[in-house]
Amino acid sequence: MDPEDSDEELLQLMFDQYMEESEDEWIEEQARIDGLVVGGFLAVIAELGRTAGIRRRALRRLYLLRADLLPNPRQGTPWLQLYHTRNNRAFITTMGLDVNTFEYLLSSGFAACWSSRVVPRRDTQDHGNPRLGRCSLDAPGALGLVLHWLTSTMREVSLQQIFALIPVSVNRYLHMSLDILLETLHHIPEAKIIWPSSHQKCHEYSRIVTRRHLHLHGAIGTADGLNLAVQVSVDEDIQNATYNGWLHSHFVSNIIAWAPLGEIIHFTINAPGSWHDARIARSLYEDLQENTPPGYYLVCDTAFPHTAASIGNRIKTPLKSNSRLPTNHAERQQLLRLNRELVSFRQAAEWGMRSLQGSFGRLRLPLPISNAALRLKLLEVVGRLHQVRVCLVGINQLRNVYEPIWREGEELDNIWYNWHDMLFKDIQRSDRVARFYHIEDNNM
Repeated sequence: MDPEDSDEELLQLMFDQYMEESEDEWIEEQARIDGLVVGGFLAVIAELGRTAGIRRRALRRLYLLRADLLPNPRQGTPWLQLYHTRNNRAFITTMGLDVNTFEYLLSSGFAACWSSRVVPRRDTQDHGNPRLGRCSLDAPGALGLVLHWLTSTMREVSLQQIFALIPVSVNRYLHMSLDILLETLHHIPEAKIIWPSSHQKCHEYSRIVTRRHLHLHGAIGTADGLNLAVQVSVDEDIQNATYNGWLHSHFVSNIIAWAPLGEIIHFTINAPGSWHDARIARSLYEDLQENTPPGYYLVCDTAFPHTAASIGNRIKTPLKSNSRLPTNHAERQQLLRLNRELVSFRQAAEWGMRSLQGSFGRLRLPLPISNAALRLKLLEVVGRLHQVRVCLVGINQLRNVYEPIWREGEELDNIWYNWHDMLFKDIQRSDRVARFYHIEDNNM
């Protein structure tokens, strides 16, 4: 073979290889450019979709921005106007406490705890020094916020208007204030829930009962169950635990015993709605059997479990509709007279439950299902606050001032008696605290 031909073939081979490599590099570069173009196009589409979503949500958002509120939560807000007037009726209407009791809670530890703690935030440390001057609320404002929330059914947007707070601040301050309020209530004697285990206390309660019901010797109080609606969980186990087949809905069950003067003497709370009443009442039975002097008892509804021989003489109930009466006229009249007094005294439990739900409107909305600790904390705060109100505000003053507020006019009178049959949005619309501030909610 001619050497020149060999050189030409070698050069041609090298040229072809170079062209193939250049073509491959060009294809790869074009693919990279095409990828960048497609990626950029998708990024633009995603950003346009995100912006459109923000605009769409903004049209129907149920919260307020800082620009929508009063500029300074520490000046000129509806809450500060209420606080500085120091009017007992206004305080009881919006927070369930009079002025002196509100200040008592502040001075009993709430203000000190608030001033020594850091508001929980992602950009702060729990063990740091609190910057009180940077907080949107002071201690009275924080206590006022949580009491407004507990005693009303209003939406959080109404709280934002009253306290001039953005949504995230309302949420932070509510959780922090609820924790501090529960700690404060643990340390004041008026908030304690105590079973009357001494003969002296039982005799005192029994004397109060017999002043009105002459034949109920030994009655120290009345008890009943309270089912509170909860949200429906996506977890099937939790959903089944809270479902009450008798009521065909989701609840947490509670049993409350009331003394004749209106204070709570037993408080079993936050039990799953599927539990049988006898299981929930087990701790109440133990108090009656082991911590109650002989001869004293509770008056309950006929549906209350009390058939066990060990507890039968500790719980008395009115006659059932199909009960057989004595043939002897005198015995029948005596039994019917006793039954009328049992029915009359048992109404105290219904009034107590109604007072609890009427005073703490938050109980009439579905409780959180995903946070059992928060639910337990909420119920305990409500029970202990009730004790404080009975001891310091006075059950008579509360009934004379608070109940008429709920029953002013035909609409609110209907709420008082029929809230279990109302839709939750109707309860929120008729909230008395929002009415006090003349807040209108056009989203309902």
